[in-house]
Amino acid sequence: MTLTDRIATARGEQVLGPDPVLLARAAAAVQAPATSLAARVATTVESDGGRPGGSDAATSGPTDALSRLKDRASRALFERLGNKISDPDLPEDQLHALVRTELQRVLANEQTALSGEDRRRLMSEITDEVLGYGPLQPLLEDTDVTEIMVNGPDRVYVERRGRLTLTTTSFASEAHLRRVIERIVSRVGRRIDESSPLVDARLPDGSRVNAIIPPLAFSGSSLTIRKFAREPLQVTDLIGFGTLSPDMAELLRACVEARLNIIVAGGTGTGKTTLLNVLSSFIPETERIITIEDAVELQLQQEHVVRLESRPANIEGKGEIGIRELVRNSLRMRPDRIVVGEVRGGESLDMLQAMNTGHDGSLSTVHANTPRDAIARLETLVLMAGMDLPLRAVREQVASAVDVIVQISRLRDGTRRITHVTEVQGMEGDKVTLQDAYVFDHSGGTDLNGRIIGHAVPTGVRPRFTQRFEELGISVSPRVFAAPAPRAPSLGRG
Repeated sequence: MTLTDRIATARGEQVLGPDPVLLARAAAAVQAPATSLAARVATTVESDGGRPGGSDAATSGPTDALSRLKDRASRALFERLGNKISDPDLPEDQLHALVRTELQRVLANEQTALSGEDRRRLMSEITDEVLGYGPLQPLLEDTDVTEIMVNGPDRVYVERRGRLTLTTTSFASEAHLRRVIERIVSRVGRRIDESSPLVDARLPDGSRVNAIIPPLAFSGSSLTIRKFAREPLQVTDLIGFGTLSPDMAELLRACVEARLNIIVAGGTGTGKTTLLNVLSSFIPETERIITIEDAVELQLQQEHVVRLESRPANIEGKGEIGIRELVRNSLRMRPDRIVVGEVRGGESLDMLQAMNTGHDGSLSTVHANTPRDAIARLETLVLMAGMDLPLRAVREQVASAVDVIVQISRLRDGTRRITHVTEVQGMEGDKVTLQDAYVFDHSGGTDLNGRIIGHAVPTGVRPRFTQRFEELGISVSPRVFAAPAPRAPSLGRG
């Protein structure tokens, strides 16, 4: 017995003999004829089963070969086509035909044998890589995905039905992710580089894109895509989703037709732009509409629409055209309606002045959590215009310009609901007075799936702007303002 065994015995520990499995492997290795290192590794991997580097690694050979072939073919295709891929003068159908032709030639020069299915899949993936958005293409085509969030090359999250989930999608490298980002922003005349490391852009279908790269993004480039429905959502869709009720939709339609100035308030990702799009659909076809946005997102269905988009500064820091300049310019374009995608700076003062000088029926959105917060937010944004205005004058501007605030919120179950329809009545002393016409009722609780049952109900107060409905001959059903009957108390068993 060895010294180690005697010490273990004195301690009362069990002396373990050699592992019989390891002995068998060692004997087989000694008796077996000399083989290559790769063969011995493969034998060990096969016998290890599910251990790290086991069966998964053994089956990754064909996948790795296809991946290497895909990389070689992509590089060869980029070398063959050069600047033609990003040529804006080349029609899209011709570009796709050119890519397919060159890709077939590249694959024909490869010595790797491919089945018909592998060849089709490889051509589809390379085409997405060159002309589309690489690994993101399937997510963009998935109608259930409403938002895509890329946190570096190896972590891609999506939102489905209001819930965030981590996907198996990934990019080959940081450089791969950067190529996709640059392809997106270059198509809308934007740029992203070390001197301009963040950008707002859009996809051809109007989906909103935000990208930020190192050194500002410490963990790798970040890309956020808020998808838009291929078919613009209608008011019936929002009613079906539970975002608003039919009575509320009737009231909002009347407000738009009566040319009331409406502000849609809500937090990030609550659906403000979607709601603004639906409200704008109530504008009559006979009116001239001018939309002003940082990145064009609104999908107005009317014919007489002029769409204006801001422009960032060039590489020399010149040529920037902001929302404020576009709002000022729109006043000279004979607008019947001005729709500002979002006010987030000094342009709010110009918008309020436009509302107060004959351009009734204007629509816009603002970031705020409640109608009262929306008023305070507008006051702050007006002060950002750089005008030395007293606070009372600012509040008077807000109170006289804004007629209705529509508050939309994202509830804890992930659904978007209109929680307030609030009238701005005017000033009392130094305070802007508000009166709710609809308020969300949370008393319904939740169902078995955790979905909130509540909905917005009328408060029973008839807003003052209904007088304008009567003057213009706009009729609204009496039930729109009728408060729900109080619930009878439940009687317990005696």
